[in-house]
Amino acid sequence: MLPDYLATLGIPFRVIEQDTYRVVRRVVADGKTQCGLCSRLRRGALYRFAREHGMSKIALGHHRDDIVETFFLNLFFGGRLKAIPPKLRSDDGKHVVIRPLAYCTERDIAAYATGRAFPLIPCTLCGSQPNLQRVAIKRMLYSWAKDSPGRIETIFRGLHHAVPSHLLDPRLFDFAGLRGDREDPGDERL
Repeated sequence: MLPDYLATLGIPFRVIEQDTYRVVRRVVADGKTQCGLCSRLRRGALYRFAREHGMSKIALGHHRDDIVETFFLNLFFGGRLKAIPPKLRSDDGKHVVIRPLAYCTERDIAAYATGRAFPLIPCTLCGSQPNLQRVAIKRMLYSWAKDSPGRIETIFRGLHHAVPSHLLDPRLFDFAGLRGDREDPGDERL
């Protein structure tokens, strides 16, 4: 569907073929979430393609709601305060991942896509698993937004205003070295 659509618009493209589905089905036990491995395999294919073709930037389509959902997935199921940044340097330092839709809501993107008659490409693996944690988080956030309008926006703004000295991570703040005098180089608000 997508190659035909891009061809009709005269947009040059390359399709990277990789059988991630078969690998995921072989490696992930039945009933377990497949998303993590699938996304790593797809990103690996993009990194490899970019490296082979001298490209340093990779654009991904994550939006604001993906970022908030990922924050809660990491918090509830991984025990980490972590989300998806709008711009990230790869571990090897050779690529920069950008997410141009990071500040757009899924609803706004869907309305724009409908208005432009973009083809929708369903994924029968992602989002179709029973008891998928991301679906549960999405339901939770939808319920919060319905009961408390503006809550998702506040959470998203909160991700912009981390206060390391008010968290518990000693890698972000030197709690052991904190002294009570005014000469302390730590948190000026103490």
